[in-house]
Amino acid sequence: MKILVTGGAGFIGSHLVRRLIADGDVPVVVDNLSSGLRENLPEDVRLVVLDVQDDAMLELFQRERFDAVVHLAGQTMVDVSIDKPVHDAMENIVGGIKVLDACRHTNVKRIVFSSSAAVYGDVSEDDLPIRESQSLSPMSFYGLSKLSMERYLELYHQTYGLDYVILRFSNVFGERQGDGGEGGVISIFAKRVAEEEPVTIFGDGEQTRDFIYAGDVASGIAAALRTASVNNVYNLSTKTETSIRQLVTYLSSVAGRKIVPKYGPPRPGDIYRSCLDNLRAARGMGWSPETPLEEALKNTYGYFLK
Repeated sequence: MKILVTGGAGFIGSHLVRRLIADGDVPVVVDNLSSGLRENLPEDVRLVVLDVQDDAMLELFQRERFDAVVHLAGQTMVDVSIDKPVHDAMENIVGGIKVLDACRHTNVKRIVFSSSAAVYGDVSEDDLPIRESQSLSPMSFYGLSKLSMERYLELYHQTYGLDYVILRFSNVFGERQGDGGEGGVISIFAKRVAEEEPVTIFGDGEQTRDFIYAGDVASGIAAALRTASVNNVYNLSTKTETSIRQLVTYLSSVAGRKIVPKYGPPRPGDIYRSCLDNLRAARGMGWSPETPLEEALKNTYGYFLK
């Protein structure tokens, strides 16, 4: 298949592009390079430097006639969405609608959308691990923008017949990750530990996340491109809670030295506990994560050591 990957020069996109090539697909990347990097991609992958909000997107779709689209582009930081909600909405909602409209005007068969655990908000302990049927109550404008796009996808399908698969990522991390995004704490910590700099935990350190390796997310997206169970929502997660303190302990083991973190105040918009159920993805797409946290941390830490 000929597949457009928006935001494909970012760290998740760079893992996905490699997976698509391995599967025999032909990826084309669109990225404005505001955070993505050309060097994240294999040399022979075609990169179109373009913002998804640009009107030239429709011309690209008309010229290339993509079979499917994976929409990864957007603003990924909770704190930025709190500080700049208009910017977040333009990047994540307006930009997303531009992609949807280009899909419907050029008869794209399927779009896979990268949503987030942030759509759930803070749930009670009784509701963990969170299923896709959980009520949605985002605590940040980032989560709200992702939820808004989910609703647009549903209505675009009802109105125009555009098939979709929504993937709600837990906290993604891995090689080539920057300091932002929901899994960014691992890249920040790994980079600072590699540089022998102190790390700071915001809050008491008992807050938990469901950390998932970018390679496993790439395999989940690849499964979403081929599943017969379309127009559905799936969590991509490990179904495992890891506290930030535990994360520091794991990194200490990987780095071979004791890490003593500093502590700062909690950040606004951050949820306290997060863990997503992944049974629906296993049943509907035949997908499950394969990379243990310790192995993925070794890969990530090794990347920052270079």
